[in-house]
Amino acid sequence: MAASCLHLALLLCLIIPATIASSQSLRKTPAGASRPTTFFEVDRPLRPPPGCSGPCSTLLLSASFGNTFTKPPATAAYSPPRCLVKAGGHASAISLAVLEWRATCHGTQLNRIFGVWLGGAELLRGSTAAPPPNGIVWSVSKDVTKYASLLAAARKPTTLSVYLGNLVNATLTGAYHANVTLHLYLRRTPARPSPATGPADLIVPVSRAAPPPNGGGLWFPIRTAADAASARVALPSNTYRAVLELYVSFHGDDESWYINQPGYQNGPFREVTVRVDGVLAGAAWPFPVIYAGGIYPLLWRPVAAIGSFNLPTYDVELTPLLGKLLDGKEHEVAFAVTNAMDVWYVDANFHLWLDPASAATAVGLVSYDASPAANVTSSQSGDPVDTHYDTTATRRFSAVGWVRSSYGNITTNATQALGFENTKTFETLDQSTVARAGVVATDDHAGVVCYSVQTQLSFPLGWVYEQGRLTVTHGLEETTVAAGRWSAAPPYRSLRTTQSSVVEDEEGGGKSWGVRQTYRYEATDECYFRNVTSSNYSIVSDHSNEVCVKGASAGVGAVTAALPAVNLP
Repeated sequence: MAASCLHLALLLCLIIPATIASSQSLRKTPAGASRPTTFFEVDRPLRPPPGCSGPCSTLLLSASFGNTFTKPPATAAYSPPRCLVKAGGHASAISLAVLEWRATCHGTQLNRIFGVWLGGAELLRGSTAAPPPNGIVWSVSKDVTKYASLLAAARKPTTLSVYLGNLVNATLTGAYHANVTLHLYLRRTPARPSPATGPADLIVPVSRAAPPPNGGGLWFPIRTAADAASARVALPSNTYRAVLELYVSFHGDDESWYINQPGYQNGPFREVTVRVDGVLAGAAWPFPVIYAGGIYPLLWRPVAAIGSFNLPTYDVELTPLLGKLLDGKEHEVAFAVTNAMDVWYVDANFHLWLDPASAATAVGLVSYDASPAANVTSSQSGDPVDTHYDTTATRRFSAVGWVRSSYGNITTNATQALGFENTKTFETLDQSTVARAGVVATDDHAGVVCYSVQTQLSFPLGWVYEQGRLTVTHGLEETTVAAGRWSAAPPYRSLRTTQSSVVEDEEGGGKSWGVRQTYRYEATDECYFRNVTSSNYSIVSDHSNEVCVKGASAGVGAVTAALPAVNLP
């Protein structure tokens, strides 16, 4: 009991809540304090493919967010940009679409969550920074090419919605001012989309049809482990592939769920589940996003934590389960969060590929294997001085189904294997989440693979606190191997990015801090490397290049070994 109380006391010292993220005692004044400080998340530049025109840029919305917690989202009417209409107005004309969020804030404020929706489909979710008094400016550029069918749709009026809940008072003086801009790069010659692997033919949102009357976004709130959010959705009868894209963020009591010990705040394990008519269809184990006020606010100034400005999404392959969905009726799609505390925001988008040559596909389920819940175990060592808390979890899921369309009789096998380990002591945290997801679609008549995508993810997180020095390490590793006669993606893609952030006491009671982040992206068709080091508010070094490492794009056969089997605890 004594060790547990000491552990809690340490957490209260280290984990500075967002509500006090603007404490004057934590800051050094930025250089050039009369000017806003530029904050940024390290990411690679988005390059259009060769042979494109553009960018064609359209300001979609400009709005200010002051006292907005009790207000509905800011909205603007959307219609396809004129350049796209001139190019024929078809989604296939879009080679690259980039959604840019650019915002400023002057005055003291906390980090806030925001979302951008088009026709109810979420396009971007991000967190703001927690600005110093001189203010900040920051921007996010997200590749939204996969929403091409939504961006090109003009059959009925569409609304762009942006929600950013904020509070302005005598202490929190900053309002967020944001511009949302769409940049399109168009093909000079039409391209025939790849079946099942290019941008989807239709995007169907699974979100709130309207914001709540007391204000809020179009996401669903999940407040407890027993809570579930759901919507009823009918899919077109000629669907031959379906992928559900999940948007997830965590706040309030669960903003730092990953630091919990077993028996405290529902422990450190969280899982987002998707059910179709009550049947488990897949799961996502969330990346431990650290918002600008998380763990220690100074750590993320001016280099933001990985994924905090542009939160990751999670894909769940539902093609094998189309037999449950293509009967012309509405079906319930439900979300829940294992061990959830108040509050999680969850919504999703169906990405659907439609058979252009038939009014209806024939579908059937071959096999299904899923446990009702993840296997979670927790333990505590008996050492009263240096207590260890250990939590592990595993999950496996597989489903096989067939779809008969004008493309033939295609059997799709979707699998997930996930592992989680969390070890905590009085002064350390060591956590790892690993996940492997695979989908293989095979032409039953020809016996060839139409498309195959194997993805492996790893989310390492840790910290060490000793003698007034806190070091936080944070990383994201993703490797994808794609193959098959329909494949439109590069055969090989790999992203590895790691942050090491340090804050320590100085003589006189002040604080100094710094970040070093490396970012390496390698693909069959491009590479990007960046190494950034900061000290307090200053960037000490920032080096980047687009030189590929020899052998990085050696081909599918050579790189399949980059995806070893997930080692489950």
